[in-house]
Amino acid sequence: MTSLFVAMALLASATPAQSAPLSAAATPDTPSGVWNQWRGPARNGHCPGDWWPERLTEENVQQLWRVELGPSYSGPIVDATTVYTTETVDKRDEVVTAYDRTTGERKWRTSWAGAMSVPFFAARNGSWIRSTPTVDEESVYVAGMLDVLVCLDKETGEERWRADFVERFETPKPDFGFVCSPLVVGDHVYVQAGASFVKVDKKTGETVWRSMEDGGGMFGSAFSSPTIATIAGTEQLLVQSRTTLAGVSPNDGQVLWSQNVRAFRGMNILTPQPYKDSVFVSAYGGRAHRFDVTSGEDAFEAKEAWNNRAQGNMTSPVVIGNYAYLYLRAKRFACVDLDSGEEVWRSSGMGDEYWSLVAQGKRLLALTDAGELHLIQHDPGEMKILDTLEISEGKTWAHLCVDGGQLIVREQDGLAAYAWK
Repeated sequence: MTSLFVAMALLASATPAQSAPLSAAATPDTPSGVWNQWRGPARNGHCPGDWWPERLTEENVQQLWRVELGPSYSGPIVDATTVYTTETVDKRDEVVTAYDRTTGERKWRTSWAGAMSVPFFAARNGSWIRSTPTVDEESVYVAGMLDVLVCLDKETGEERWRADFVERFETPKPDFGFVCSPLVVGDHVYVQAGASFVKVDKKTGETVWRSMEDGGGMFGSAFSSPTIATIAGTEQLLVQSRTTLAGVSPNDGQVLWSQNVRAFRGMNILTPQPYKDSVFVSAYGGRAHRFDVTSGEDAFEAKEAWNNRAQGNMTSPVVIGNYAYLYLRAKRFACVDLDSGEEVWRSSGMGDEYWSLVAQGKRLLALTDAGELHLIQHDPGEMKILDTLEISEGKTWAHLCVDGGQLIVREQDGLAAYAWK
């Protein structure tokens, strides 16, 4: 493990953005600069700033510390001082642990019995915890596989409350587990759970409203995670169920508009991507779509602007300008013009099943499931990989966390922190 002195020196040489205070509500309109939730501060895969290096080498990406852990699909999250991560232990317990960002020293550890086995194709890579937690100024919100949302004190790990949605709504256990990553906005938490979309009070865990109810079980419970955006002049939650993309009112849960999105066995996995007054989605076994949303005197309306063959799998896209970057089911990387719907380029076969994408300025970092980190130039003319570094010898299915001068990588069997030199 790197010494404390070296670790502090490396972090001190990085941009001060990593120490920015955490906002009360990290939404696309008020990014905090802290990677505190699924896909980062604005939930869109963007890291604030424009200063990443032009090369990836062992000299300029230096490991600060690493700890061994049980398996997890959850992306790591951070606040100014702490890294939070999850694991499944002995196929029985779900565990949340907090580590010091500089030293890797463990601050606290909390666990509960809650593991389960997922069926069919999903079991091939393991049945461990899937949802990425969210941290705000006081609490960490963690989704357990058995449709349980747990709120923990972020300083001590003590449980504040838990919402057991199977018990609360008398719905079936989700066959593939609680996959949705909690969205915290203001005083509330939004999750796709309990065979529905739910808003709860973040102080008490009590239900405020419940919307978009489905049958749950095998073909109900969501694979996606919601986000929030202002579209057609109205703030709305963008929610992708197994079959339906919808805009939902944060106030009362009313479905403002909806569109059916075809996918193989309901495998709508990507987080919907807002773009101007439209939404971009892509599905496994389906197609990529842009839906335009308009508002009239009495109602909203969503119409398909275009669709194309850029069939997504698990990688939620990042948007730079009017271009979406997307890793495809076909194991290729693609760039899509969101205005025209043209797939402007598609790479040759890359061999990976999953990339997690983070953008800053005109560059992207892509962490592959095989442990490689690519630095890619934003270029609608061609795919331009600037550099590649093997950052882990193990599998890296969890989403990359990039905050200030620090990279946090959740390996299948560990957690590692790196810093730009």
